[in-house]
Amino acid sequence: MIDETVAEIRAMRTHSTSAVAVKATQALAELLDREYVTVDEFERDLEHNAGVLRRSNPSHAALHNAMRDVERAIVGEVTSVEAAKQRLEDVIARVVEDIETAKGEAAANAAEHIEDGDTLLVHDYSTTVLESIENAARDGAHLTVYVTEARPRTLGRKTARALAGMSRVETRMVVDSAMGYALRDCDRVLLGITCITGGTYYNRIGTFPLVVTARELGVPVTAVGSGAKMIEEFRFENEFRDAVEVMREPVEDVTIENPSYDATPIGMVDTVITDDGVRE
Repeated sequence: MIDETVAEIRAMRTHSTSAVAVKATQALAELLDREYVTVDEFERDLEHNAGVLRRSNPSHAALHNAMRDVERAIVGEVTSVEAAKQRLEDVIARVVEDIETAKGEAAANAAEHIEDGDTLLVHDYSTTVLESIENAARDGAHLTVYVTEARPRTLGRKTARALAGMSRVETRMVVDSAMGYALRDCDRVLLGITCITGGTYYNRIGTFPLVVTARELGVPVTAVGSGAKMIEEFRFENEFRDAVEVMREPVEDVTIENPSYDATPIGMVDTVITDDGVRE
């Protein structure tokens, strides 16, 4: 279960950073079925596997925090293998609930800032953004939502399919380079959060030019996500995806760079909404 989860995270088959943190935390339940002679042996195995899961995507602050949370709750806190396993089972349930609750509260807070008749622009795929829009529509708001295609993985298509299933939401899709065209009709840009650290907002590639264009056109930008994604002591590491996502047949003497994330100065974002509230 742990090895499979690590492979899934590295391949980015799970697109939501909150979902990644949940899956990694639940994967540690594999240790409950292993045999240990001493508590030290159990703790070493826990620290090793939590570290492997954490390093499977060093860009995800929520994943980092979840693994650290599990370790802190157990290592040095128990005196028997039986107690350690019981603590691990309890902590897994608590951490998963905390992640889901924080995401839900962030989405609820964001929904309060979406008004009836708004036209929004969203980018890539964020379950928290989708939940925010769904909450607002359920409360009676009629919305128009532009979705960027989010190349090279075109995850905007997944977002568009989810939005198309929501009542009171008119969904429109545009290619990434048409963001300026779409923004002229928009009241707000609503984005997810991968990580905020050291005065920099990290999110899927394409976020930086979108924020810059929105500012030039006077369209406010809101980032929404769990407060666990805001972390002080964290070294963000960008990921570079396979070049085949950009060009299926390589061209001689052409180097293809395919970064996963953009870095945007947090001062360019008008509002950050988390489960802790709203920061202007």
